[in-house]
Amino acid sequence: MPQGLIHHVEINVFNLRNTVDFWGWLLDDLGYTVYQKWKDGQSWKLGDTYIVFVQTEGRFLDVSYHRSQVGLNHLAFHGKSRDHVDEITTELREKGIHILYLEKHPFAGGSDHYAVYFEDPDRIKVEIVAP
Repeated sequence: MPQGLIHHVEINVFNLRNTVDFWGWLLDDLGYTVYQKWKDGQSWKLGDTYIVFVQTEGRFLDVSYHRSQVGLNHLAFHGKSRDHVDEITTELREKGIHILYLEKHPFAGGSDHYAVYFEDPDRIKVEIVAP
């Protein structure tokens, strides 16, 4: 295994069920498969990397997440193509998920950066980028 590749990312969430419902279809579409499931968490794996979502303990739920605070700003994933980014955008709209930076979509990252930006149930920004 090449040194330095990300092994996994673990994210604490407000409501695990909502998170699993939100991320399940998206990660499946991106080629991930369910890796682990337990009472307070679930993970998806692609190759040697996996993403873990864990239910936050009740005593820590009083402070909500915001990407502009110290910590994770967003997760960005490679899409297959511009058509794939467009298909995901359509799916997001059908699910009623708000597209960020709509006035600049799909070039919100610049004229050479074709992507869709949106938020998960905990308002973690997600980006799908075309090659």
